[in-house]
Amino acid sequence: MRGFEIVLALVVVATVVAALADRLRAPAPSLLVIAGLAIGTIPGVPDVQLRPEVVAIGVLPPLLYAAAADVAVSELRRVLGSVSALAVGLVAASAVAVAFVTHAMFPQISLAAAFVLGAVLASTDPIAVSALARSMHLPPRLLALVQGESLLNDATSLVLFRVAIRLATAGAGVSLLGASWQFVRLGGGGALIGFGCALVVGRLRSRIHDPVLETVTALVVPYAVYVAAEALGTSGVTAVVIAGLHLGERERGTGLSSGPTRLQIANVYAVVQFLLESVIFAIIGLELPAVVRRLDGTDRHFVTGALVVIAVVVGVRVLWVYPATYLPHWLRKPRGAGGDAPRWQVPMVISWAGTRGVVPLAAALSIPLTVSGQPFPHRDLILVLTTSCILVTLVVQGLTLEPMVRRLGVSDDPAGRVRDEALARNAATRAALARLDELVDLEAAPEVVAERLRSELQLQLERTQIALDAAGYRPDSAPDGNQEEAAYRAIRRDLLMAEAAELMRLRAEGLISESARRRVQRNLDIRETGLSDTDG
Repeated sequence: MRGFEIVLALVVVATVVAALADRLRAPAPSLLVIAGLAIGTIPGVPDVQLRPEVVAIGVLPPLLYAAAADVAVSELRRVLGSVSALAVGLVAASAVAVAFVTHAMFPQISLAAAFVLGAVLASTDPIAVSALARSMHLPPRLLALVQGESLLNDATSLVLFRVAIRLATAGAGVSLLGASWQFVRLGGGGALIGFGCALVVGRLRSRIHDPVLETVTALVVPYAVYVAAEALGTSGVTAVVIAGLHLGERERGTGLSSGPTRLQIANVYAVVQFLLESVIFAIIGLELPAVVRRLDGTDRHFVTGALVVIAVVVGVRVLWVYPATYLPHWLRKPRGAGGDAPRWQVPMVISWAGTRGVVPLAAALSIPLTVSGQPFPHRDLILVLTTSCILVTLVVQGLTLEPMVRRLGVSDDPAGRVRDEALARNAATRAALARLDELVDLEAAPEVVAERLRSELQLQLERTQIALDAAGYRPDSAPDGNQEEAAYRAIRRDLLMAEAAELMRLRAEGLISESARRRVQRNLDIRETGLSDTDG
């Protein structure tokens, strides 16, 4: 019962912290970690020990799925080369650098065990990065790069982690061919399973029309995909990410659910994300005092070493990101020609967006307790170093990233966001008017209904010309007669589908941003929900 009481108390604390974070304009994950650390140092507070399966199965799948579903695949394709350089090269470089520095700072930790720590800390965390990115208005390309890297670098770090565990536990050598095959099996196999599951789920959801069943299916999918991939010996993390990317893209195409159901699923997922993120980020803070108390006397002087390891993690990222940003541009640029190289502020933001979080914590917790019947050497010290790095990056980088983005002028221009959204609304409304004309020509719309809809759309179009507000327009009165009302609702839904299709076209051609498409689509969903309420 104590575990339930602790979780309930953390949810209450998280609610208070989230309200405080909103008032202070500070990222909630950073404040939650600080709150957990403060609570963990209070005398009498019981030690919190998370089992790895609780994090890996209970927390990771829905949060990873939600983070992946938020990323537009079209934006991700544009930055795939840069994402690959970070997700593979930077992960390997970070793991090796952390291993050698850790072994030098803590000679009692073997190089093989230090490589385990390097693999754990090598990748950024998609959950932490997505949580921090929600409060910032980064340009679409930069946002896709930061989120895409954090989503796709887990396969690389997971392969390195398993190779490092094998070295530390068995002392066996690992060939380059063996490591490559393991990467293909874990990453490639997980991607195939995730894509296959997404296809099956997409077909299933297209045949379900009960909002409750659709919501339950959306909640179960991440867990089912994760368990299936792990059972087949591949990466559950990669499978969930690929499934989330594919199903999120299909949802944006309005091919899975009706507007009211999308709103319901979004609201349910918002609650689930809040609860899981609140508890897990608070527990990260709680974990550190508990793990420190378990250290033996020889490992207790860890602070200086931990700070050095954290500096290496951040420093290697900075040293890698700047050449990776500009080298491809220099190689492509003709001799003597001008160029459009990214501003220096862009790699600076990318360098500072390398927070660690839930995924590294889950990996560290999964380190075996014993090796050949003996305790894993200095496992608690490795956990302390991992938790320290997670805590410091979440607090320091988390609290300073948004002010840095604003000060460097990297965030989207508010006026530009308004224009972007107005463009989306204007084009979508024009598409609805064109579709209405087609229906009138086919004599599929009663004249009274067509005139009513045309006047509404014309008014909506006029408002977009002067930068529409975010509220959707609803009809003030209904026509007389049940047949006319039913025809109105049916044709209005048809026009809403035309607007949604136009939004997807604009998004695919890069004329509007994904955030603008999402805001306007939500407005269309609200209007469709109003039609459904009228049906009831």
